[in-house]
Amino acid sequence: MPSSDGATRDALTGLPGIKVARARLEQWSLPSGNGDSVAVHALLLGLRRFDAINLAYGAAAGDSVLAEVAARLSYFAAAELDGQWLAARGGGGNFLLVANEACSRERWQLFADQLADYVARPIPLAAGGLLRLSPRVALLRGLGGESAESVLDRLAQTLASAQRQHGRRIAWADGAAVRAGRTAVQLEADLLAALEADEIEILYQPQFALADDRLVGAEALARWDHPKLGRIGAGTLFAVAERIDHVAQLSRHIAAKALAGARNWPTQLRLSLNVTPSDLATTAFVEDFRGILAGSGFPADRLTLEVTEQVLLSDIQLASTALGALADDGIRIALDDFGAGFCNFRYLKLLPLHYLKLDRSMIDGIASDSRDLAVLRGITAMAHALGLQVIAEGVESEAQRGIIAGEGCAFYQGFLKAQPMCVNELLALAA
Repeated sequence: MPSSDGATRDALTGLPGIKVARARLEQWSLPSGNGDSVAVHALLLGLRRFDAINLAYGAAAGDSVLAEVAARLSYFAAAELDGQWLAARGGGGNFLLVANEACSRERWQLFADQLADYVARPIPLAAGGLLRLSPRVALLRGLGGESAESVLDRLAQTLASAQRQHGRRIAWADGAAVRAGRTAVQLEADLLAALEADEIEILYQPQFALADDRLVGAEALARWDHPKLGRIGAGTLFAVAERIDHVAQLSRHIAAKALAGARNWPTQLRLSLNVTPSDLATTAFVEDFRGILAGSGFPADRLTLEVTEQVLLSDIQLASTALGALADDGIRIALDDFGAGFCNFRYLKLLPLHYLKLDRSMIDGIASDSRDLAVLRGITAMAHALGLQVIAEGVESEAQRGIIAGEGCAFYQGFLKAQPMCVNELLALAA
């Protein structure tokens, strides 16, 4: 568990403590070179009546719930945010997310609402049954020159107030209510129209070899520039698609568009695609995906499919069978976000894996915390013993890069080297 001042990484969730978040807030709140303040957004998510979970199901179940919430928070933020962000563990059932990303109030509220929906999805318990959570979220946009202490204090007071009010899930720290610019039904209709008009954009997050900084490929990321709400990431895209039973259609659209964009890449570059829970829950997924891949002209042996523990929770055997069939076609498989929440080592035995992709939380503290470095060293040693190559994501400093290179990681991605970019920018980088 974290120390009282939040200095060490939380052993249960893998997230840093409040002290790390406070330092990051101070860093991002500094004026830029032209005198402008950085756009800082923050939210504090709290689980209502968390003590009752420990009493009803036991401390082990409560720990597993906290680990799963941490994993969902990190996964959703990675899918949704383009700028720098940090997730941290607060006290009890509270989690903090701070982001260095400019967006409107409506956009930040939409993000929080979809995140709360994602966290509220049923969580399977080891003893059997499902647990449903009722998260509350406090939001704010940082004021010019505001201290980290002020941000954290305003969030804490707002969350405490929201926890006392029945039926109020989202609350702003300034007390002002924000009407969503689009109702849920309108947003669903907008997504259908965007799919029809081919308005979903694919960005590519470059990946580099640690040995020589050579560009080796990129991960495809879906983005939607909504005319009213601004840029929307994959997390919200799929949440909206799920409400209209269009997840499979959206997933196929993204895969086809990403593969088409990669068709003329230099032959040394690989493409990574994310696989959704709905994909692997569909018995026709393998044949459908083979059809999309064949139609794209992109070679199977240059493709990697990335899966997360959230994808695998429902039916590990079905997932293993589907991924095994695609691996037989020459496609490589990566276990993504490893280290976010509980790491289920059973997946390492059952799945046809080629890569272990470390969650950014496994990288964040390695340059300053000996325990974080020890955890990284243990994971890479295990991966090598299993014949897996290690990919590190969220690399933001030369110190981090040097350490993961020394520990035998093969590839990395992150803001140190490149942010997500369009296909033409990627081709220019490759040249």
